[in-house]
Amino acid sequence: MITCCIQYRIDPWKLEDFERYAKAWPPVIERCGGDLTGYYLPKEGENNFALALINFASLADYEKYRERLAADVEAVENIRQMKESGCILVESRSFLRKV
Repeated sequence: MITCCIQYRIDPWKLEDFERYAKAWPPVIERCGGDLTGYYLPKEGENNFALALINFASLADYEKYRERLAADVEAVENIRQMKESGCILVESRSFLRKV
């Protein structure tokens, strides 16, 4: 199993937009083949970052997921709304393995 860790730098003044974006993903991620652990925002400390953790059986399954995601109408619309709002400034991915 691998875990895709998506790290976001967000605009702290657009937190509601990011929360709306994050809350829209669970059914889309599950439908496209990911196992979402969750989206996370800090409770204390820095307020300009967020994380998402999504599990996959393998990198090959992740690649299939990305293909399905690109064709999913709800996913495309959620990304469009996020870009329009400007709530995410930078996004990066790391792939983790459980120790």
